[in-house]
Amino acid sequence: MSENKQELQVAALRNGTVIDHIPCEKLFTVVSLLKLDQMDSNITIGFNLKSKKLGKKGIIKIADKFFDDEEINRISVVAPHVKLNIIRDYEVAEKKEVQMPDELRDIVKCANPKCITNNEPMPTLFHVIDKENCVIRCHYCEKEQKREDITLL
Repeated sequence: MSENKQELQVAALRNGTVIDHIPCEKLFTVVSLLKLDQMDSNITIGFNLKSKKLGKKGIIKIADKFFDDEEINRISVVAPHVKLNIIRDYEVAEKKEVQMPDELRDIVKCANPKCITNNEPMPTLFHVIDKENCVIRCHYCEKEQKREDITLL
């Protein structure tokens, strides 16, 4: 193992996924969105770690778990610039940046109290109309919401 791996603030991972550059205030929201509390995998969560980009950051390491794009892109709603590293045999095999999907299914609550999704037992569906600024539109009532107004389910 190289010297710089010995300097890691969180222990190295043999195989799995590292979710890095999470803003500290969004770390536990990401944990909830990915339903990490329901996993059997070994999970390491780092909070308030030093970061050149963010000052302080959060990091999550999940052993032997590889997310599909739909699962991981859910977190773009709350943490749009998160980095994802796929680890195989202690080495980074693949790097990705989380991308906002075109649709958000059953992640966000509609802000319109008269929307059918707030009055009938059915999943929500939003179309992303501005990925950079996270502006979404309800499929059913067409109410638009911005990131700061979003309530997660």
